[in-house]
Amino acid sequence: MAKKMQIKLMPNGEIRMETHGVKGKKCDEYVELFKKLVKANIIDIQHTKEYYETEEYLQTDNSAEIRTDL
Repeated sequence: MAKKMQIKLMPNGEIRMETHGVKGKKCDEYVELFKKLVKANIIDIQHTKEYYETEEYLQTDNSAEIRTDL
């Protein structure tokens, strides 16, 4: 899933930001970026279930076997 930041401007002037596809504490980096972009104070943070998940990484083995007995 692509990592996204969704920003909503509410009728009362409140600005809401949600992350999608961001797991774990990486979400906090998006919050800090958002704070800098809009120069706003964060009043409340509500973590979704994605915050408590961990990012999965695919690790590859770049080794190769060379056989000379063929």
